[in-house]
Amino acid sequence: MQKHTVPSPTTKRRRSKGRILSRMQDVVQLPGFVDAHCHAFQRALRGRTEGADFWAWREAMLELARGYSPTRVRDEYVTTYAELRRAGYTAVGEFHYLGFEEAAAAAEAAGEAGVEFVLLHVAYARGGLDRFRQASVAEYLDQLERLRSRGLRVGVAPHSVRACPRDWLEELGRYAAEHELPLHVHANEQPREIEESVAEHGLRPIELLAETGCLGSRTTVVHATHADGHELDLLAQAGARVCACPITEANLGDGFLPVERLLHRAIGLCIGSDSNVRIDPLEELRELDGIARRQSGRRDVFSVDALLSIGSDEGAASLGLEAWPEIAVDVSHPQLHGVAEPLCALVHGCSADVVLDQGLSGLPGVSGLSRP
Repeated sequence: MQKHTVPSPTTKRRRSKGRILSRMQDVVQLPGFVDAHCHAFQRALRGRTEGADFWAWREAMLELARGYSPTRVRDEYVTTYAELRRAGYTAVGEFHYLGFEEAAAAAEAAGEAGVEFVLLHVAYARGGLDRFRQASVAEYLDQLERLRSRGLRVGVAPHSVRACPRDWLEELGRYAAEHELPLHVHANEQPREIEESVAEHGLRPIELLAETGCLGSRTTVVHATHADGHELDLLAQAGARVCACPITEANLGDGFLPVERLLHRAIGLCIGSDSNVRIDPLEELRELDGIARRQSGRRDVFSVDALLSIGSDEGAASLGLEAWPEIAVDVSHPQLHGVAEPLCALVHGCSADVVLDQGLSGLPGVSGLSRP
């Protein structure tokens, strides 16, 4: 197999030679990274190790979620989005299920942090907490219309096939297609989720998404960790993407995305910070590349350009973005100083510390981070 270049007809490429948009002494400008799947409130759980598995961790997450008001969302999300911005993410898709008014507060926080924002407002029919749920799919769509009327950029986001029954999925798929909106959904993160879907519907999650009209070229399936061959074929046939969140997937013990099998089918990939246990797009990309290397036994599965495209262009396309802020990389930083190929070294050997602070030092959580 040749190096994967992640072709996508819907992606607006924003690059010149080697993806460098411009270069000055010691600084290169690149397209910003795009965080296609974020739960900003879960940043408060970083460093905690209790919980034997994903489902035990989920209980701690639900308990945390109970305590959020619009004011708390506004205050904490500014700090988290500023961390994203400082790490090189310049756009975020917030997969939001804390409530309607809290959604507007999240958008305000992103605006203050200088991050392009897409609200992936979550449809939640059952399970979770009361605050997550809408009484009907009609209520959910009314909320979405009201958010759009406020000028927010939105996507349709059935939480999962656990949280949304078949009739909800059918209506959400129809609405997303009619209004040409992105559709993002969790699927196949955990084996138990697949077992429950088969028990209820006789179908695996991605098979159910396909049957209900939720798979299309604007669809992004988050995780797909345990997707089987038929489900991957369905993703490829629909032109859908997968959003990988390798740092979170490792932290929660989810498993390994079958990267090589996705590449074989030319399924588009993007990345997300998800639970924000650590915020570093370069580490997400290296984890993704490392999984592919381990699965294939080769070191050339991804080109540098393909990884950078996954980190920026593909994420933007998954959110329906045509423009988002650039980033500046300090090529004089010790991590890059003296290297012959700075982009290669950036992807394979650097942390987000090489991204320059671009006027963010007055924001909560980033004060004093700029370098002279």
